[in-house]
Amino acid sequence: MPYEDEEPAFVEPDRELDELARNVIGAAIEVHRRLGPGLDEAIYQGALIVELGLRNIPFEKEVLVPVDYKDVPIGIRRIDLLIGGRLVVELKAIEALAPLHSAQLKTYLKLKQLTLGLLINFNVILLKDGIKRIIHHP
Repeated sequence: MPYEDEEPAFVEPDRELDELARNVIGAAIEVHRRLGPGLDEAIYQGALIVELGLRNIPFEKEVLVPVDYKDVPIGIRRIDLLIGGRLVVELKAIEALAPLHSAQLKTYLKLKQLTLGLLINFNVILLKDGIKRIIHHP
């Protein structure tokens, strides 16, 4: 039996969630292909929202996430996009992703008790270099 503080065995998300992530990545690639790098995050978010709608991918934008400390509400954070109620997507338009961005996404996954998130930085030459897939074990 594993100790309480041990990481659980690595488990991939289910097929449906993985397919949802692939569809979102495809939509993000289309946005990046048409717009290219160098714009601000709000422009990419707007374009991605249009593309998700065109592809009939269900999403919510700017989802509020309450933050509690020892069962006391202490604040609220916003998730850029919640796809199909299961996939957290955080968008960036910055020079380079930092470890803090991955940690932020992991925290959002933990707060929402979800398994998979995508960190997408549009400010790259090839979008595949700006996508990071984060798995959390709730």
